[in-house]
Amino acid sequence: MIRLGDVFSRYSVQLDEDIADSAVNSVRINKDRRILHIDISCDKLIGREALFDAQTSILKAEIGVDKVIIYPHFKAESFDTSYFDELVAAVKVENPSLNGTLNDAVMEREGADRLNITLAHGGAALLKAKEFDTLLSDIIFREFGLRFEIAYSGVTELNKDDQQFVDSINNAQKKIDRKKLDELTQLFEGEERTAASSEKKAETEIEIRRGEYLYPKIIPSTVKPLYGRVTKGKMTPIEKIEYDTGKATVWGDVFAVETKTTRSGDKNIINFDITDYTGSITVKVFDTIQNCAVLEGIKKGSTIIVTGDAEFDKFAGDTVINARSVSTVKKVSVADNAEKKRVELHMHTNMSQMDAVTEAGKLVKRAADFGHKAVAITDHGVAQAFPDAMNAAESLERDGKEIKVIYGTEAYFIDDLCTPVDGNADEPLSGTFVCFDLETTGLYATNDKITEIGAVKIKDGNIVDTFSTFADPERPIPAKVVQLTGITDSMVKGAPTQSEAVRSFLEFCSDAVLVAHNAPFDTGFIHKACQDMGVEYNYTSVDTVAIARKVLPDIPNVKLDTLAKHFRLGKFNHHRAVDDAEMLTNIFLNLVRILEKDFDVHSLEDMRKKTVGGDYRKLPVYHQIILVKNQTGLKNLYKLISYSHLNYFHRRPRIPKSELIRHREGLIIGSACEAGELYRAILHNASREEIERIASFYDYLEIQPDGNNRFLLREGAFRDEEHLRSVNRYILELGDSLKKPTVATCDVHFMDPHDADYRMILLAAQGFEDAEDQAPLYFRTTAEMLDEFSYLGDRAHEVVVDNTNLIADMCDYVRPIPEGNFPPFIEGAEEQLTSITWQRAKDKYGDPLPEIVKARLDKELNSITKYGFSVLYMTAQKLVADSEKHGYLVGSRGSVGSSFVATMSGISEVNPLCPHYLCPKCKHSIFYENGEYGSG
Repeated sequence: MIRLGDVFSRYSVQLDEDIADSAVNSVRINKDRRILHIDISCDKLIGREALFDAQTSILKAEIGVDKVIIYPHFKAESFDTSYFDELVAAVKVENPSLNGTLNDAVMEREGADRLNITLAHGGAALLKAKEFDTLLSDIIFREFGLRFEIAYSGVTELNKDDQQFVDSINNAQKKIDRKKLDELTQLFEGEERTAASSEKKAETEIEIRRGEYLYPKIIPSTVKPLYGRVTKGKMTPIEKIEYDTGKATVWGDVFAVETKTTRSGDKNIINFDITDYTGSITVKVFDTIQNCAVLEGIKKGSTIIVTGDAEFDKFAGDTVINARSVSTVKKVSVADNAEKKRVELHMHTNMSQMDAVTEAGKLVKRAADFGHKAVAITDHGVAQAFPDAMNAAESLERDGKEIKVIYGTEAYFIDDLCTPVDGNADEPLSGTFVCFDLETTGLYATNDKITEIGAVKIKDGNIVDTFSTFADPERPIPAKVVQLTGITDSMVKGAPTQSEAVRSFLEFCSDAVLVAHNAPFDTGFIHKACQDMGVEYNYTSVDTVAIARKVLPDIPNVKLDTLAKHFRLGKFNHHRAVDDAEMLTNIFLNLVRILEKDFDVHSLEDMRKKTVGGDYRKLPVYHQIILVKNQTGLKNLYKLISYSHLNYFHRRPRIPKSELIRHREGLIIGSACEAGELYRAILHNASREEIERIASFYDYLEIQPDGNNRFLLREGAFRDEEHLRSVNRYILELGDSLKKPTVATCDVHFMDPHDADYRMILLAAQGFEDAEDQAPLYFRTTAEMLDEFSYLGDRAHEVVVDNTNLIADMCDYVRPIPEGNFPPFIEGAEEQLTSITWQRAKDKYGDPLPEIVKARLDKELNSITKYGFSVLYMTAQKLVADSEKHGYLVGSRGSVGSSFVATMSGISEVNPLCPHYLCPKCKHSIFYENGEYGSG
């Protein structure tokens, strides 16, 4: 028997012990393709990684081949289903596209000649199409001499969402321009691609930004070979590279470079870490120092194309590409080629806490590169990005690129002027009211349905009648709703339809005033049912949540069970309409007593006047865009942001409507995103009158791309994408009727699509379950935005371009920080600093002072007083003195250690003078000024 280890012993090949002890059956060399085939027999099962390491080690022995393949053979009795993952790894060598399909799959043996694979994520049809069963059966036969039939069980079909995803990929694949792909392929066979027209470039950039990998964002004609042969071959996404991929061509941006010289001193090992935004990998070049010299120009930020062998590197502990050739290349820069360009009015920088990732300066520069004449900075509740944006704009202006920065914020807005009453009716509190509650299939009246209605009618403070009914939603009730309410599909089967249940409820109500806990939610569902029936809805309603916020400021929250506990009303079956309605009745009667006694409220009209607002900490928070129109507006925005942090901060800095009205001069107010007051009212099916009241407060209305709000589809707020778009159409129609412009914004949170990965980390850290499925909030070009809103027809250009420019033109050029220095002022700061410093110096060094001490103090004090820094020194001096007075020592650091004035004024304990001796009694000193000692 010839051992494999003996065959390669003279080449110093490192092999796993079990592989080294295996018997060599045959060795074959394909001279044309330079492939070495080795058949071995093994006494025990060997992991695939060990086999792949052996192949790599033999290849590195430089025996004149380009590839090594080892074929193991095991005893039939050693076959075990636990070896399944190793067999899958072997199949992937022959068909790499199987990645992911077999995750969490389990193989079991059924009888003598059948293996069953239990799938966890579906895809049996996909596996069959890729002939996985045939490949697996052949490999088992080749390695064990056993022939099995392969079957699948478990989750064999893709779920609906996954199938839609696969279908969308397939549809996108069909749309790929094959001509472009052929041109790209020709390039990497040595032919250059001709330049496209500017119109074609615009289309291409849209495809690139949408992540179509087959059309990479590089300019093929700029490929410049540096190392090895000319780069050839179809490029592979880095995410597809594995340790057994073999030869591959990839491109990527360099984000780290490391160069090492071997101990022998004649070779370099250069590692380039690159990413193509599908994944990242290390490219390794190991060659003579002379040959590696051509790569010195590759730095962080360079873009390169590499052809090499993907292998597992033991030193790196990861898969790397050992480069055969390296070329530099330029990327396609995303450009906005529209004749008239849009303006982005809703943009977040990395100063939006844990929500956005890009620096303001980079966003402003991108807007200028696009050719946009203006861009708005609207971080959540703050203004910290203003200096960076201002500096970027002024730097661009010096370079001949003029852009106007519109300063603003996305405010956390609260309506402290709201009342508990919606509607026009007046009624004494002793009149007729119907306290009611609904159970529904979900949270949104736009798409969800009612499952139960419970109501109690009261008159003169007494219960006079009750009502309850199930309602058939004519759809399955979600499991989480069943768990919450206890209402199952069987309970509502055969119940009245939505229309029948609501008609009965309205007959019960007659012309009474409705009372509900969070009334906009419940009345929204009733209103929607009336719309579907063609019945007019004209009820006045009272919200007990709003009343509780006003009259019970000391309770932690205004939930129904919290109020029940506060009024000692006992336990109840929460989240069942009948029980909630009964408890609500008792709570309402208790609230009425407080209103009558403490607030002198005896009617709905009194309630409107005397229960406005409530505890700002308990009011609902909405998003709202505030843009600065002029210098007055800038001052008012600064005031509002200051008030929100100092007077109205609760988890977030809140801006009350009352403060906004007082400081509205010079500001432009926009309705913001789906978290805005307007969009939420539409979602909850508020009345047209209420929606118009809300919209009337704003200067412009805002709509956003489908992707921004697609999460609402997943939450069940909309039936489909067309239903989702209907809200944007409704907002546009609303703007027309109120004569207010509607603008389309991106709600930018990052620069480019691939930057979403950084934001995903921020969201995941905050516990967002859908962090990996976030909205595509990147900075779009005009063409991309027009494409997003193409369903609006001719009006797409109006909302994307015309109206955004209209708002931008309303805003003056404003500088958020005035030019010049504005240090704080302390009366007599110069005199105090001079007096303290000279006195302490004399106390320490004697009077007269040594010349070296006097000269140093004169020089420093002259500069400090001349340039207005005395007040800063005195501020620090007072803070340190107060701290030390209370027993807290203050250690100095940084540049203050080089200031002798800081030492003599008591700010720092570090003495920056040259080394010297000093007698504390007689004050005699000896200074060593010529470097005799390195430190004092």
